[in-house]
Amino acid sequence: MTLLRMEHVNAYYGKVQALYDVSLIVEEGEIVALLGSNGAGKSTTLRCISGLAKPSSGQIWFDDASILKLKPNAIASKGISHVPEGRRIFPNLTVAENLFMGAYSRRKDRNAATAYNQRLAFIGELFPRLQERLSQKGKTLSGGEQQMLAIGRGLMMNPRILLLDEPSMGLSPLLCDHIFTAIERLNRDRGLTILLVEQNANLALSVAHRGYLIQQGSMVLSGTVSDLLQNNNVRSVYLGA
Repeated sequence: MTLLRMEHVNAYYGKVQALYDVSLIVEEGEIVALLGSNGAGKSTTLRCISGLAKPSSGQIWFDDASILKLKPNAIASKGISHVPEGRRIFPNLTVAENLFMGAYSRRKDRNAATAYNQRLAFIGELFPRLQERLSQKGKTLSGGEQQMLAIGRGLMMNPRILLLDEPSMGLSPLLCDHIFTAIERLNRDRGLTILLVEQNANLALSVAHRGYLIQQGSMVLSGTVSDLLQNNNVRSVYLGA
């Protein structure tokens, strides 16, 4: 089942065009990687989906309903959780308070308190470091711990799709492995659909099912992980082969 679909999306920042006729599909239960260099349009693509940037033309559907004209909070309430580049946690709130903010949109759900406690327990098991630091302020965490917190906050809304923007940025190889093991587990064990923006193509393709390559705001290639790994352009430019 197609969960997310973009068709012919164009987007601008002022007079500068950032996306040119971008189309992509994410099927339910997939991890789809969006690859490209800095400034290629990866983050703008996610921002258009979550409503933080408004396309000038094109269409975006989620679960067969248009979300193009919805505000970001309405888009989030449909089950689209955006974990932005740079983490963007609340630095002066504790870990527990940051996680609570992630669940805010679900506060009126039936059995909200029970569901909140279940999600909190799961995140504590997924990222034990967060469980140990619930009373610490976000700004006191290491970069890797802040990334765990950003992902945990995104999971607290019980999303149907997780938009992850550069989760490996600034992290050591060991912490990158930890984060990507968690991403793989979320998909494998929980069936969570993930659209993953990641400059480290090797990491992204190690967990993804399919991928897209965006260059200068345009989609130039798409296919299965096997297809991308065999493509000479991807191998030479993005995989270092």
